[in-house]
Amino acid sequence: MSDQSLSASTSDPDSPARRAGWFERLIYRSEAARGFSLLAPTLIFLLTVILVPFAILIIMSLWTAVGFDFDTTPTIKNYQQVFERPIYLALLGRSIYISAIATVATVVLCYPMAYYVAFHVHRNKMMWIVLMTLPFWTSYLLRVFAWKVVLGYEGVINSALINVGLIDEPLGFLLYSQEAVIITLAHAWAAFAILPIYVSLEKIDRSLLEAATDLGDGPAMRFIRITLPLSLPGVIAASLLIFIPTTGDYITPALLGGPDGAMIGNLIQKMFGPINNWPMGATLSIVLMIIIALICLVYVFIMLLVRRKIS
Repeated sequence: MSDQSLSASTSDPDSPARRAGWFERLIYRSEAARGFSLLAPTLIFLLTVILVPFAILIIMSLWTAVGFDFDTTPTIKNYQQVFERPIYLALLGRSIYISAIATVATVVLCYPMAYYVAFHVHRNKMMWIVLMTLPFWTSYLLRVFAWKVVLGYEGVINSALINVGLIDEPLGFLLYSQEAVIITLAHAWAAFAILPIYVSLEKIDRSLLEAATDLGDGPAMRFIRITLPLSLPGVIAASLLIFIPTTGDYITPALLGGPDGAMIGNLIQKMFGPINNWPMGATLSIVLMIIIALICLVYVFIMLLVRRKIS
């Protein structure tokens, strides 16, 4: 609606905008307000299902477990224990370390795959994407069990190495270790890295690459100066999609991690389960979410600076 038609409609006493109240006039005048009014039911639902459980966690984290009951007197004792007991900080640090390594490994391995499909496949790209993501259509739990078989003492890797004579006895570090957790997480979440990176690479204007070639840039410089900076949004999205959920994962560490591969998610699960210390479980969840949010904000800020420097 143009300014002239809007002013005419509001000056006309019989127009809908003139008869409406202040809220309706705001909707008439602002396109953004009209958009938000259409999204309002969905936004209200999403905020409800996100904020209500989060508020319950915050309230519960201020309680204290007393046997099989809870003392609802507000206290910050649980938060003090998180930073005073070494076991909690050790598990938090290990979870961030494992998740960070798994995220880097996944992005590094998936970037060439997405790059090949985006730039070197000219027909049936959808078929290639389906084939790359086909293994991830199975259950996450089944993929974890599959890696347990592959990395086991009598698994595929150990059996193959023994048969070719490279080792005399099975490698013990492949299973029930941090390495096993990292390998499994990198494979289990690969689809969440391939698709965002592929979309980002596919949107790059090919004329920019042709112009760089005409100006004398080789393949390496063309990639560093154009392809990589323009694909960083996909890399950032893929990193966040992997790092955030894997930091709190407890299924993979429980099945493949052993004592050395346990993560904070395993402890939180036990707090809400057999230990029956829900306030401490809520506290660990809140602390983990805050730490993840801070790390993600710093990461995004650094990546934006890197993109500005190399572009």
